Amino acid sequence: MDQKIADLINDQINKEFYSAYLYLDFANYYASVGLDGFENWYRIQAQEERDHALLFYQYLQNNDIKVAFQAIEKPDWERGDNTAPLKAGLQHEKYVTSLINNIYAAAFDAKDFRTMQLLDWFIKEQGEEEKNASDLITKMELFGSDAKGLYMLNSELGARVYTAPSLTL
Repeated sequence: MDQKIADLINDQINKEFYSAYLYLDFANYYASVGLDGFENWYRIQAQEERDHALLFYQYLQNNDIKVAFQAIEKPDWERGDNTAPLKAGLQHEKYVTSLINNIYAAAFDAKDFRTMQLLDWFIKEQGEEEKNASDLITKMELFGSDAKGLYMLNSELGARVYTAPSLTL
């Protein structure tokens, strides 16, 4: 594997763990304001991000590349009203998409087709992540100012259950 690609993937492991940390911080925020459904949604989101990191970890391991773990930064986002974590989440997903795209571009340049195949799944996943984040903002803007609407949305998010990614390496 090209060293640049290995380094980018290794860095992505750290970014995915940061994403999990960030989403746990969002969950913590929602727990503190009594929105347990939102808290559940972001706790599950954190689990997904952790599993994304582990998929990249396993991919490097499977290719005999040593993983070098880095420090995970403290989550940094601007608190505000109940939509602040949602908006920060969408911006973060767009950032992660750009990181995945950068790895894909490097793999394309190096004709690393195995890595491109791996990244195809992540590209699809990022499309879903951005749509989910955008849809949450839309729903919050539509229903969040109405107590009954917020209750229903919170209940909907509370029903989410974790499903592990179905990607074989």
